[in-house]
Amino acid sequence: MYWTLELASYLEDAPWPATKSELIDYAIRSGAPIEVVENLQEIEDEEEVFENIEEIWPDYPTKEDFLFNEDEY
Repeated sequence: MYWTLELASYLEDAPWPATKSELIDYAIRSGAPIEVVENLQEIEDEEEVFENIEEIWPDYPTKEDFLFNEDEY
């Protein structure tokens, strides 16, 4: 299983929390690339409920990872 920022971004608007099967269904319905579906199919725990993309790909960059000062805008 490999994730890239582009592949993981297809799951940003997924209906969190979600199970593996719900995420696969969402990926297919939303037209995500086949690599996203394949990555989700490789998740071992069928019934685990994921709260967000970080639980699937811990290296997913969050808002805090970007260095900019929101007060300037």
